[in-house]
Amino acid sequence: MNGGTIIANIIRQYGVTHLFTLSGGHIAPIYVEAEKAGLSIIDVRHEATAVFAADALARMSGIIGVATVTAGPGVTNTITALKNAQMAESPLLLIGGAAATLLKNRGALQDIDQMALVRPHVKYAARVTKLKDLAPKIHEAVSIATNGVPGPVFIECPMDLLYEEELVRDLYYKSLSKGNSLPAKLRNWYIKRHVNRLFSGISGDIPHRKKPKIDSSRTVKDISRTIAIISASERPLIVAGSGAMKQVDRISELAPALESLGIPVYLGGMARGLLGRNSRVQYFHRRTKALKEADCIILAGIPVDFRLNYGGHFNRAAQLIAISKNRTDLRKNLKADIAIQEDPARYLTNLSRNIPTASGQWNSWHEILHSREQDRELEITNKSRQKTKYINPLQLLRSLEEKLPHNSVIIVDGGDFAASAAYMLRPRGPLKWLDPGVFGTLGSGGGFALGAALHYPDHYIWIIYGDGSAGYSLMEFDTFNKFGIKVCGIVGNNGSWEQIARDQEHILASNTASTLPRSDYEKVAEAFGANGIRVESMESFDLAVKNALASMDKGVPYLINAIIGTTDFRKGSISM
Repeated sequence: MNGGTIIANIIRQYGVTHLFTLSGGHIAPIYVEAEKAGLSIIDVRHEATAVFAADALARMSGIIGVATVTAGPGVTNTITALKNAQMAESPLLLIGGAAATLLKNRGALQDIDQMALVRPHVKYAARVTKLKDLAPKIHEAVSIATNGVPGPVFIECPMDLLYEEELVRDLYYKSLSKGNSLPAKLRNWYIKRHVNRLFSGISGDIPHRKKPKIDSSRTVKDISRTIAIISASERPLIVAGSGAMKQVDRISELAPALESLGIPVYLGGMARGLLGRNSRVQYFHRRTKALKEADCIILAGIPVDFRLNYGGHFNRAAQLIAISKNRTDLRKNLKADIAIQEDPARYLTNLSRNIPTASGQWNSWHEILHSREQDRELEITNKSRQKTKYINPLQLLRSLEEKLPHNSVIIVDGGDFAASAAYMLRPRGPLKWLDPGVFGTLGSGGGFALGAALHYPDHYIWIIYGDGSAGYSLMEFDTFNKFGIKVCGIVGNNGSWEQIARDQEHILASNTASTLPRSDYEKVAEAFGANGIRVESMESFDLAVKNALASMDKGVPYLINAIIGTTDFRKGSISM
């Protein structure tokens, strides 16, 4: 029994069905044995994609995502994706290869101090040096990743623990000295002792997972206070973020709970789509103004960071109720009247069952917000009708919104074009939207799309790319085609890092390093066996969307390289 067999059998115990990887000699036994154990092995073109994909699959399924990468540059290539998962609080297990134990720090291929690089970005990191410790370490890592505030974990596994004992002994024993000198004998004794310790204490049984911890906390304590504050308010508001979507099995209860409460709701991050495209309580626009006027603000799974102007958007007289499993988020830039360390979905569901029904209590508040919603929609409509050189990006996004099938998942990866999409595209349901998140990561699109497609095999996956961000993961069209993934990438090609350029040119009077050629990105997709087209008019774009659907139905990915113009829609969006 080798280490690859142990890893494969243990991750299966946690319901893992897909393992993401990029080929590497240090880790080959892991994915080979995992395939034998019935897992689907998804090999990608960049290690970051493997982690992004595992992250996306974990968020959407509620089951820990698993990726394995080779030593050295394989591990270092994952750091951005790993940090993104940490900030998104995604349960993820990364297994990194490493040099053989006896060769550590002796100049072996790809041997670096991986632990020092990875440890700051994970909840738990461990190096395994004996085969008998491998199973307990993985069990411990998964438990830490999935309990409390979820997050990524890392296991470093040297290659001599992954291959068969007989092969490892043979390779080590070939290096034994043949002389009879005392130094030679001591060296041989040391090597043999080391190998014996690697494999000592191993039985033929693979330890089973421990029963998951039961979350026995209750929400009764603060509900009466919360009910009193809400009932006395005239302009309550709920802002729900990704933290409200951590417990996938509770999401089906959360949406009707919010509808039942009747409080106006703004959704952000992974919470987008929770209430579908249309809901009597959901609003999309003028959130800042609403926050300045609300007399009761309920923050559900969303930190008070730059997205909420560090609390500067709040009415100073408002009663603040913060709900999060993350204790740090309950205090960051915030002094809440009620701070509840609890899963937001469970708390809000419990709240809806206990609060007295007050029909029509906030009708006038809803009318104000609804009127602003209509005004903003009219503004966007007018901007989408403005003539621009090439395609007006707002017109393109509005047209796409009308054409997306119900079984669609939207992935956004980019700056200005992707952020504009957040105003225009409305996810069809919960867990049907993924964006770079608070870290502002570019390059997540390919991996996110891959993870989403594997979780929703009957859905259409749409990646909204900026032409800058597209450069990070276009190579994954090779992966999409290889596995028959139903993906369409739409590149908003304006020849610019527009989110930066707009304010850079205005403030610094320079476009240095902010321009791009209007490249033929569709040809990259075509080179990997996908279909693609360059479009420069709305008529050709609308036809391209139709053709993309037909192509995806055949299992052939599609890329639309849309040549777009510029607008002032997001002028002044630079953040500090």
